[in-house]
Amino acid sequence: MNTLKIKEMFPKLSDKKINTIQKVINGDNAKPKPRINMTTKGPLHKQIIIPMPNELGIRFTKDSASYIININCILKNIKSNICTDYISSDNKGINIFSNNVASNSDLQEIEKYVKQFLKDNNNEIASPRLPQSKSYLKIVGIPYYVDKLNTRVTTENIEHILKNTHIFNKIVLTSRPRIIKISPKSDMVIVWIDI
Repeated sequence: MNTLKIKEMFPKLSDKKINTIQKVINGDNAKPKPRINMTTKGPLHKQIIIPMPNELGIRFTKDSASYIININCILKNIKSNICTDYISSDNKGINIFSNNVASNSDLQEIEKYVKQFLKDNNNEIASPRLPQSKSYLKIVGIPYYVDKLNTRVTTENIEHILKNTHIFNKIVLTSRPRIIKISPKSDMVIVWIDI
């Protein structure tokens, strides 16, 4: 059935190419699926992130080959210029990788499809989004002790201050702040924040 859908979607493909695609879909290929890791160059924007609980992501990726075919049919029907390649899941949701950057209409159609499949859990599925850039912030001159009782500054203190500062309204922390003492005898710290 999958082979017929591939032939319908891509009538100009040779049988050899279709067999190769089928092997990748079935997992018969010797090469493992590519894994995208963060680099200093930033995230890959040919990716669609759909935040959801881990168990829903795992459930959705179990039959990812047929979902890719269905999503591609939907995208073809709206005359989109993207084609999805594969789906992976992590602890934050699912990632759908494509050949091009998705538009807002592409994201809406993909959201409809995913929510239709996981209709019992729609309130746990966030809207699809494209990756955002990741940077870091270095804050210097922070006192190591926050009061006269020699209470040390904690990551919770830093997070609380950031949440209550207007310049951090639209910034999302990608990890916990790291507090590093300038030197063993210093009473000042440097705070590193990934945003």
